[in-house]
Amino acid sequence: MGGGDELVELLGRAGLDVVGERRVEEVLPFPFAWRYVVAGETEATGSVSLERAGLVGELNAEWHRLASEAGVFDADGVFLVDFPGSRADGWVRVRLRGEWDLAGFLGERPGFVTMALDGDALVGATTEENAVRLVAVDGVRERREEAARVAGRESPAERAAVWETLFQGPKCPQEVLDSWASGLSLNPALPEELRPLLPVLSSYALYTSLPTEVVDGLLADPDWEVRKRTVSTQPGITPEQWGRVILAERDERQRWLLAMTAGEYRARVAEDACRVLAADPSARVRSEAARLEGLPVSVAVTLAADPADGVRAAACRTAWPHLDAAGRAALLADPHAFVRARVRELHHREHPMPRSVFDAEDMAAAALETCLLERDLAEHLVRHGDRAQRWSLAANPRLDPDLVARLAEDPDHGVRFQVSTRPDLTEEQRAAIPVELDPGIHYFELDWVKDLHEDEDAMRRLAASSHFLVRRCVARARRLPPDVVERLARDEDRIVQLFLAESCDDAPADMLLRVWQWWDGSLSSPDRPRGHPNFPRRDLVRYADDPNPRMRQLALDDPESTPELVERLSRDGSEDVRYRAATDPRLSATAAARLLEDPHQHIRQAAALHPRMPARLLVGLLRGGGVETAARNPGLPVEVMRRMVGAMDAGRGGPGRQRAG
Repeated sequence: MGGGDELVELLGRAGLDVVGERRVEEVLPFPFAWRYVVAGETEATGSVSLERAGLVGELNAEWHRLASEAGVFDADGVFLVDFPGSRADGWVRVRLRGEWDLAGFLGERPGFVTMALDGDALVGATTEENAVRLVAVDGVRERREEAARVAGRESPAERAAVWETLFQGPKCPQEVLDSWASGLSLNPALPEELRPLLPVLSSYALYTSLPTEVVDGLLADPDWEVRKRTVSTQPGITPEQWGRVILAERDERQRWLLAMTAGEYRARVAEDACRVLAADPSARVRSEAARLEGLPVSVAVTLAADPADGVRAAACRTAWPHLDAAGRAALLADPHAFVRARVRELHHREHPMPRSVFDAEDMAAAALETCLLERDLAEHLVRHGDRAQRWSLAANPRLDPDLVARLAEDPDHGVRFQVSTRPDLTEEQRAAIPVELDPGIHYFELDWVKDLHEDEDAMRRLAASSHFLVRRCVARARRLPPDVVERLARDEDRIVQLFLAESCDDAPADMLLRVWQWWDGSLSSPDRPRGHPNFPRRDLVRYADDPNPRMRQLALDDPESTPELVERLSRDGSEDVRYRAATDPRLSATAAARLLEDPHQHIRQAAALHPRMPARLLVGLLRGGGVETAARNPGLPVEVMRRMVGAMDAGRGGPGRQRAG
């Protein structure tokens, strides 16, 4: 059974109309609601034998009676439904048609759960050995509150006893132990002496810097996957370690992959290892050697004359400045067009390229951005080149001014935009070029503006530019004069204000607060604007009742806020506000337990990570149903973490201890 149209069709066959758009319903999530239906301690409200004639009709009638009495239907007859295999990923709002068959369309062994829109009543059916069991539950919200209160009253003795149960009973399945390893690898409270035991149990452990001797052991591990994961994830691998791990590979493909990884990461490889790799029997290994940081110039020159054309092509950029006339001439006349094209581009950065060479060598359009061009060729391309050629030409810093002016009037917007970002234009010339801001385009930072970030006069001049991208790039400066900050903080382009908030240490508090109302951080600056040093920290409690939920979140950042406010906001109608409360260290154990059943998965995850989460609930998660997140909880006792690592290591036959030792 699928979601979307298929689910609508399926429910339609049962006589149920889907109401409204799909959403996350602000009620108990359906997996938790199922517990009321299947739990043995929940008293059955009714039961219908599977062997009884008219089972479906009787089951439908009994369900409808119970649902009506419990208040599952709202005034318009709308309610929530879920059933095994629906794959709906959440509750579905439905309404009964005149003729309906909720039980019959589910097959011979029906099972489903229905809930009121306010989440306070549910009726479900589950198939047992020879009967369908019906359960009606009212007062769901108060039941949940009481369960959270009970869980939150856990005493130290009770906690200790609960932790013992984690290691009793049936052994955890291997997939659970693997999730323990992944979670503990990310747990900030894990003792440092345990971290070296985890890398062979989980790749997550490799993302934190490990001791040199541990890395040495992993790079020498007999398992290729361990070696590959280590070089791909472990920060701080030394040039000597890179050299050892690559040269130790007997398999040519694996040696090539490791050399490629070093090149992609721009990792420096020991010079002696570079020399050995440059003489490798494999041409593709030599090609990767030609790209390595730390490659001696003399070796690059040697590789530029390698028998393999791929090696020569890879080596020519590094070797070119150091080649004598004969070496350069040999590459310019190389029998392979790909090598010649690369070398021609290098050659014509110093020597003007005539039109005959451009046509004969079929030069790529990108070369027009860096090559020195003869006037005849440049003029021809400005007039008759295709869009890609004109676009590259527009960025060429050595293009004659009259040709730049002609491209500024190009019919293609992209070409005009490229011209408008040239550093050699006056601001008057830049303003005269018609360009448009396209919100669907990702604009890259202008390097020439970045290079001027320390020049206060240049920043003043460019902050007044009519060009939005120039102003955005000014806003990326770490420090700016006060008058420039004031101007940019009022810029009509809100991305200018965003970049100022993310990058500039001088961004003003009032602007940061404005930006916060619509932006909560990017991958590159996840803590800005809220984490900015100038972001307001006082007088934020006044926002506790603000109609904007983004502002209500800030109330808990105020030093004057209280645990009582945390409790109150943990019940807020906004998921964002509840999430902020779920991450607050003052959150009570009771509130953490309640938020573990929040409708939104990210809030449930935040609650599972809270150090005050009751041990009984954490143990349940560690046994299944959120294992990795629970293992990341910093409130896990140190001795419990030690025993978890021991159980994982024993499950693997003890390799973690052997390899780390």
